[in-house]
Amino acid sequence: MACIFGDVMKIDTTGASEVTAKQDKLTIKGVEASKKLAEVDLTRMEKYKSIITKVGKAKKMDPAVIAGIISRETRAGNLLKNGWDPTGNGFGLMQVDKRHHTPAGAWDSEQHITQATEILIGFIKEIKAKFSEWTPEQSFKGGIAAYNKGVSRVTAQYENIDVKTSHLDYSNDVVARAQWFRSKGY
Repeated sequence: MACIFGDVMKIDTTGASEVTAKQDKLTIKGVEASKKLAEVDLTRMEKYKSIITKVGKAKKMDPAVIAGIISRETRAGNLLKNGWDPTGNGFGLMQVDKRHHTPAGAWDSEQHITQATEILIGFIKEIKAKFSEWTPEQSFKGGIAAYNKGVSRVTAQYENIDVKTSHLDYSNDVVARAQWFRSKGY
């Protein structure tokens, strides 16, 4: 599947922070922690694989990146209650924030994943325009960071891309999880 935004396997990543890794009481951090977190989510993720693949193909987005976001945001739905996060603001597997968007479809539906993927694509395009000197892969990673905290919070210093994201590791963790999901056929 050709992703028009870049190759997730070519994106550099430091993986999960210690804070993120502690969700599962891991004593490791980095790429290995991200892989372990994704591995825990794999069984739950499998029930969404056909929808993820279908949306990825339709939107020319890497299904592994969609899976990486779902794993990071909701642990493949495990953190949700009736489709909502504990704050009541984030909806669905990919956490569409009702304060910024009107959630579409059921929390685990193709419609939801399509909407969230379109939001991600919009952020990638905004980052690409804002930092025109960045490579496609850097813009891809920047769009993932923006998916978490918005375009205005993505720093121009690429090496500090996650300094304003959740746990200071959002795009690095998502990319590492996505790279692992790719190895599992996403």
